[in-house]
Amino acid sequence: MDPEFQRHNAQSAKAITSELVDVYAKVYDVLPYIGDPFFSAESFRERLEAAYDTEGFETVTAHQDGRIVGYVHGATLPSDKPWWTALGDRRPADLVELGDHGGVFWLRELMVLPKLQNKGLGRLIHDTVIAGRSETVTALTCIVDNQPAHDAYLRWGYTIMGQIKHAPESPVYDAMYLPSR
Repeated sequence: MDPEFQRHNAQSAKAITSELVDVYAKVYDVLPYIGDPFFSAESFRERLEAAYDTEGFETVTAHQDGRIVGYVHGATLPSDKPWWTALGDRRPADLVELGDHGGVFWLRELMVLPKLQNKGLGRLIHDTVIAGRSETVTALTCIVDNQPAHDAYLRWGYTIMGQIKHAPESPVYDAMYLPSR
């Protein structure tokens, strides 16, 4: 059965917060994330709820049999976001310019339930959200050691700009961008 996609702005996403957190909890219920406070469902809920106030926030959910089986959320990248500015001149000049004018979509999270991973659903969700955005470039951060996701983003055309940490307790991430479409 093909998934059905639904777009949510911040207001409608708030109504499904518990479902989004439940999917997150299932996706991150694997090593090395189990027991790491940074990846706890409570910590994710706090980050998600804070993200609702970000300009251009959007979630695209994928449904099968009436249940969320995967989703992405993101927003317009704030030009002063610490991980973004920490990259300094490792960011291409045209991306800095786009970022200064709200032209970069920040893909914050992309996840698919474990039983449906490696079947192309993540790519469908990714492409669906990007197709509906006004920004022309997409940026994200991917845990360096998350090889499946890391490899997928590179296959999809992302370029690595450099490594960052979101917080002292977070793992190391590759900051990546998908060139203009």
